[in-house]
Amino acid sequence: MTLVEAARAGKITWAMERVANKEGLPPEVVRQGIACGQIVIPGNIRRQFDPEGIGAGLFPKVNANLGVSSEAGDVAAELDKLRVAVAVGAHSVMDLSTGPAAAEVRRQILRESPVMVGAVPIYAVAAALLAEGREILDMTEDDLFAAIEAQCAEGVDYITVHCGVTRRAVELAGERVCGMVSRGGTLLAQWMLAREQENPLLTGFDRLLGIARRYDVTLSLGDGLRPGAGCDATDAAQVEELVRLGELARRARQAGVQVMIEGPGHVPADQVAANVLLEKRLCQGAPFYVLGPLVTDCAPGYDHIVAAIGATLAAMAGADFLCVVTPAEHLGLPNAEDIRQGVVAARIAAQAAAVARGVPAALARERELSACRAALDWEAMFCRALDPETARRRYASAAVGRESACTMCGALCAVRRFAACRTVRPSSFPQEA
Repeated sequence: MTLVEAARAGKITWAMERVANKEGLPPEVVRQGIACGQIVIPGNIRRQFDPEGIGAGLFPKVNANLGVSSEAGDVAAELDKLRVAVAVGAHSVMDLSTGPAAAEVRRQILRESPVMVGAVPIYAVAAALLAEGREILDMTEDDLFAAIEAQCAEGVDYITVHCGVTRRAVELAGERVCGMVSRGGTLLAQWMLAREQENPLLTGFDRLLGIARRYDVTLSLGDGLRPGAGCDATDAAQVEELVRLGELARRARQAGVQVMIEGPGHVPADQVAANVLLEKRLCQGAPFYVLGPLVTDCAPGYDHIVAAIGATLAAMAGADFLCVVTPAEHLGLPNAEDIRQGVVAARIAAQAAAVARGVPAALARERELSACRAALDWEAMFCRALDPETARRRYASAAVGRESACTMCGALCAVRRFAACRTVRPSSFPQEA
C-alpha cells in the first residue's frame, strides 16, 4: 500500500504522524492533504530517514543540488557538499551528476544522506552513453525506463521526469530569446526531433507510474520548458507544458503515486505570484517546486540573492519546495562554500515567506529571537539564528571585550537605554500645567 492509498483508506502512518509533529498540526490534516494530493512525503520504501512534508499549510522546504559533471567534481567533494548542505539546514538533496563518476556519487549520497534524496534518471542514461562514446540519440525507451527502475531500486525518494516536454511545446520554445535551458528537457527534445517520435515519458506514462508505485517513489514532474530568461517567462511553451503536467498529476494520483510539479527558473518579480497561482489551479493544488525563481538576469555571481528574492515571493504565494541557487549559478559547478551560501539564502526566503503566511513555528522563532536580542542574550540569539556559525563569527570578530556589547552603538546602545526607560516611573516625568 502506497502512502496515498493509506491516506485514502483513512490510515495515519508513522511518516504522517512525524510530519504532523514537526509542523505542529493534527495528523489528520496531513493525512487529508496526502489523500487529496496537496501534500507529499517523499520516501522510498528502501530507505529510512526522518521524513519531511511538502505542500499546503506546511513550512516551505529547501533542496540543495549536488553532483559531478563531465568537467569537474569527484565523490569526496560531493559528499563534503552533502554534509555542508545538511549542516546548514537543507531538507533534501538532489544528485544531478552527469560525469563518469555519476553512478558512484549517487550510491554514496544515498548511503550517507540523512535527508530525502532526488535524482534525474535521464542524466544517468546520458552519462552512460557518453562513457561509451555515444550520444543521447542512441537512447532507447527501454534504456530510459531501465534507468528509472534502477534508481528507484537503489532507494531514490523522488525523481525528476520531464513528461510534459512535447514536440509541440519544443516548437513553441523556438521563438524564445533563450530557448530551452533544462538539461533533461533538452536531451529529450533532441531525441524526439531526431527520431520524429513523441516523448517516451509521456507515451509510456503508465509504465512510469507502475515503477513509481512499486517503490512508493514521488514523481517530480519536471519543467523542461522553464524559461531561462525573464523575457521568456510565462510564454506559450511554458504554459503548454504546465497544462499537460496538470493532466499527468491527476493520473498519478489516481494510480496512488505521490506527485509534485516543478516550476519556472527566470520570472520577473511581478509575474511570480501569478505563476504560482496558475500552477495551483491547473495542477489541483499539487505541491510546487521552484528553482528560485530568479527575478533578474543581470547579477551573475549573486544569483543566490536574486533567487532568494524570487523564492520569498513564490513561497508567499503558495510555493512549497525551494530549490537552492548558489553564487556559482550560470558560471560553473558550485563548491562547498557556494552550497552553504545558497542553502542559507533559500532558508532565509523560506522563513520570511512562512512569517508572511502566518506559520506558527516561524512566528514563534521570530519572537524568541527578538526577545533574546532585547535581552542582549547573544548566545541564545545565535542558537535561534538560521546560520549560527556565521552570526557567532561576525560577533566575535567585532568583539570589544565587554560583556553584552557590540561595536555598532557602544555606549549609545538603544537596547540598553530603552531597558533603562522601562524602569522609570511615569510620575517622575514633568507634568503639564
